[in-house]
Amino acid sequence: MIPNYQDCMKPFLLTLQKSGSEEVKLRDIIISIADHFELTDEERVEPLPSGKQPILDNRVGWARTYLAKAGLIDSPRRANFVITNRGITALNTPNLEINNQYLKQFDEFVAFTSLSNTKVTVENTQQASIKLDQQQEGSGITPDEALRNAYKTINDALAQDILERTRNVSPAFFEQLLIDLLIAMGYGGTEEGTAHALGKSGDNGVDGVINQDPLGVDQIYIQAKRYKQGNNISSGDIRDFFGALNLHNAQKGLFITTSDFTSSGIDTAQKLSTRIVLVNGNDLARLMLRYNIGSRDEQVLKLKKIDEEFFEGF
Repeated sequence: MIPNYQDCMKPFLLTLQKSGSEEVKLRDIIISIADHFELTDEERVEPLPSGKQPILDNRVGWARTYLAKAGLIDSPRRANFVITNRGITALNTPNLEINNQYLKQFDEFVAFTSLSNTKVTVENTQQASIKLDQQQEGSGITPDEALRNAYKTINDALAQDILERTRNVSPAFFEQLLIDLLIAMGYGGTEEGTAHALGKSGDNGVDGVINQDPLGVDQIYIQAKRYKQGNNISSGDIRDFFGALNLHNAQKGLFITTSDFTSSGIDTAQKLSTRIVLVNGNDLARLMLRYNIGSRDEQVLKLKKIDEEFFEGF
């Protein structure tokens, strides 16, 4: 029988532990887990209802996501993983069951799961199949609420992946990414005009002007920083941007970062006379999801309800 994603967590860690400090490819981890559970050839390739991915691959993928968010594994490169000291400690604890309940002790995992404000466990992203464990079954949540919460859980996880990818792209790619996003949001009119407005990349980001309308009657000045997590924008950075806006007699500014803003930076932006909109990494990822920049629609699910008007005539 194909294991659920929580049952895949410990074998995932065991596979990495056997390799020592060497990176292990995700495909090799999936094969190792399949061997651990002695799955048949048919079970290893049994597809999701959507036919897009094997069930096993999907469940191992969710085990990977949760272990990574809890800090038990690390990914030095795309689709390559190593075990962390925290993961080794978990394996060395006798009779320990490694599951979501165990992962809740780690602040990083709690912060990740709190994004969705839901107790729903998602079995796979393609069909939004939902599984409530015994504790969650008594929560009183309705099936349609569970489906919507599962949808949010999936998107929250995807947004985090998009953000990590965006932090690691080249400056030129980051510039084009923002151009695509701004065009999708209705700014700039044409790609040529938008690209010219943003100008050249620099300092791991882009700085420039974007037309708020196709004719360029109204303009927004932009500063964007492709920073790693923890390298947050300070009040000094905001004041510097404010000074640049004043030099151009600009009335509106947009500061985008793939990291975050310090509390003093947010306070400074709110107190300045020029309106400066702050977009942090999480905001940027959600906008990219909303406008399909770096993501695409996989499947559309439609919720049905009774058509009361149809039955009124009977």
